[in-house]
Amino acid sequence: MNSIICSGFGGQGILTAGLILAKISMDGGKQVSWVPSYGSEMRGGTASCAIKVSDTEIYSPFIKEMNTLVAMNEASVDQFESLVKPGGVLISNSTIIQGRTFRSDLKVVEVAATAISEELKNIRGANLVMLGAMIQATGLFAPEFFADGIDAYFDAKGRNTPLNRECYMAGVAAAEQA
Repeated sequence: MNSIICSGFGGQGILTAGLILAKISMDGGKQVSWVPSYGSEMRGGTASCAIKVSDTEIYSPFIKEMNTLVAMNEASVDQFESLVKPGGVLISNSTIIQGRTFRSDLKVVEVAATAISEELKNIRGANLVMLGAMIQATGLFAPEFFADGIDAYFDAKGRNTPLNRECYMAGVAAAEQA
């Protein structure tokens, strides 16, 4: 079972990233749970979601320790790094989290997600960059399968743009180089 927490400030697309991961996981035949957590202030406040992805039934959606942390900001690392299992993966948005020393027993992948999404003219795509890095670093799914799932997710909402896939694939490439 993969236990994942995505965390950041409200407005960074953290809950959407978790929903995309959950939807594509279900479409891939996995059992999934998704539990959001956010402050009443929404934009600018802390937001996170806990996602479990498994081949077998999930008995509880709650996470005491995780395999993977997707951290969009410093507060996310402060709050959740201690809950990542030794040997787990921490994906860090290095545009915002700079000069940080992480636990030595983790696989840390630093990706300039915010800067990459700005370069690609899709500022709201930083969460997709982080998903790309997470999929590449963990091997949870084949990157192309997940990219197709992102297209389908946004197609269903009538909001698909090639920039979404570009942001995701840029995250995959950044994690390959990390």
